[in-house]
Amino acid sequence: MYRNEVEAADALSAKYKALKKEISKVIIGQDDVVDKLLVALFCKGHVLLVGVPGLAKTLLISTLAKVLDLDFNRIQFTPDLMPSDIVGTEILEIDEETNRKYFKFIQGPVFCNVLLADEINRTPPKTQAALLEAMQEKNVTIAGKNMKLDEPFFVLATQNPIEQEGTYPLPEAQLDRFMFNIKVGYPSIEEEIDIVKRTTSGATPKLEKLMTREEIVYFQELVRKVPVPDAVVEYAVKLVNKTRVGTPHIFAGIKDMITWGAGPRASQNLILGAKAVALLKGKYSPDIAEVKEIATSVLRHRIVPSFTAEADGISADDIINKIL
Repeated sequence: MYRNEVEAADALSAKYKALKKEISKVIIGQDDVVDKLLVALFCKGHVLLVGVPGLAKTLLISTLAKVLDLDFNRIQFTPDLMPSDIVGTEILEIDEETNRKYFKFIQGPVFCNVLLADEINRTPPKTQAALLEAMQEKNVTIAGKNMKLDEPFFVLATQNPIEQEGTYPLPEAQLDRFMFNIKVGYPSIEEEIDIVKRTTSGATPKLEKLMTREEIVYFQELVRKVPVPDAVVEYAVKLVNKTRVGTPHIFAGIKDMITWGAGPRASQNLILGAKAVALLKGKYSPDIAEVKEIATSVLRHRIVPSFTAEADGISADDIINKIL
């Protein structure tokens, strides 16, 4: 595909700029969210998007799928959603010629490249868990048979932070499967004026497909080959260790603010994410700045603030900022 890895790294940086420009035809603002989504995609990671309704989360994800030429499915999570509604089910069929009965598997929406799990906390844990195997193992098990999902496979889940009534908070084990927890904020006044003008004019922008699935898989492997200085790995690991209660490494200023800290998967994601950020910037190796850039999104959902911290209005973001 490319003559060498340096040429491929340069190509990825150029394609990243083109992707951002193409996405901006539909999505105004949200630069940081778009950056993190692309970083997670090239790291084979999944993303949890947290934001109030109406901030174009669904539109952003479908637009991303279009410019990357990926299959896109959306699941609206509800309290009565069953695991079979996600992974698929077997139905009994009759062969018209032989009159013999047989089971036929009907694929669920999880069989795609980009899966939007909308309001994932509105469904019970049993159904939430149906995504666990798909996210971690990239396959699903139906009636004892393993079925491989197509690569790339990218889960983007949304949560509404306002309404907590009738919701089922994600278990810590499932939260840990998400590479990033990204907060989607309101647009600025200037951006909102532009949004209103563009969305009420009747014009529909035409999006170009800028990447193939083969290229995405190639770039995902390229990210893992990026060399990282030992000092950067050590920084990332020490940063995560500073969140762990009951260890000698915990940051002294937050001892009473944390009930539970981040696990080794956080360290892995910090390094993987830093590699991808460096490549997208046009660098061939990350430094500590790239680790810091993604630290909040990686650690936000892996730190459990204590009751004392919550009573004082101290969030996970505040704790991470203290450590940084």
